[in-house]
Amino acid sequence: MPKAAQSTAPRHPLGKLRLHKDFYSRHLEHRRNVVVWTPPGYAVDETARFPVMVLHDGQNLFDPKTSFIPGHTWNAHRTTARMIRSGTIPPLVLAGVYNTGEHRIHEYTPTRDARRQAGGHADAYGRMIVEDLLPWLMEHYRTLPGPRNTALAGASLGGLATLSIGLKRPDVFGALAAFSPSVWWDRKFLFRMVARMPTRTHQRLWLDTGTKEGPGMLDIARNFRDLLVAKGWREGEDLGYHEAHGAKHTERAWGRRFGRMMEFLVRE
Repeated sequence: MPKAAQSTAPRHPLGKLRLHKDFYSRHLEHRRNVVVWTPPGYAVDETARFPVMVLHDGQNLFDPKTSFIPGHTWNAHRTTARMIRSGTIPPLVLAGVYNTGEHRIHEYTPTRDARRQAGGHADAYGRMIVEDLLPWLMEHYRTLPGPRNTALAGASLGGLATLSIGLKRPDVFGALAAFSPSVWWDRKFLFRMVARMPTRTHQRLWLDTGTKEGPGMLDIARNFRDLLVAKGWREGEDLGYHEAHGAKHTERAWGRRFGRMMEFLVRE
């Protein structure tokens, strides 16, 4: 992701958050909120345009009052603002797409799981992001187009959605971040999907897991990493892999390693 114009003496050192209610997509039945964070200095130069990272589960990213577990939030804006001010990463826009509660499991999964009698709408959800949200962000928030300027990120089922949507659209997303992704879904469908790929895409990937997430989860993450390497991704170069010692499957755990992911994926 390239560096946008730097701004000096920002009036809002933590950037600014704005909530847009009832975002409509022609591809999905249910409306949802979208929360957009603009970086420090965004308003200083009104000609500057910025890369964008779209994230799932938007209610868990910024506001402890809206998060799934009250008080448990990623604090993604604070981490990103600090890294921008220190020069660690270039300025970018974060767009958090709220999940729709009971419909989340359907929208975040690429196939219908017969055992759970759920899932299979991730392609439609992905079309919402690609065909509705990204053009809307370009119109209203001065974001930059193209895969070099566009990232997709999420955790758990959101990590599964990120990979299943993003790996099919390297023409849109140049970077993908999957925190503790649910790659076990539907008898490891994502393993089969990646195995069928003729070679790696030219995307940068982030994959991580906590070592205390539950039985078998660490082995699944390691096996998926190994599959990506077998496809041609190079760990430490275009594949970032991290095991968080003692971390569980929680919003706080993902927030604690959000900065590590940003430092790896968001580059000039």
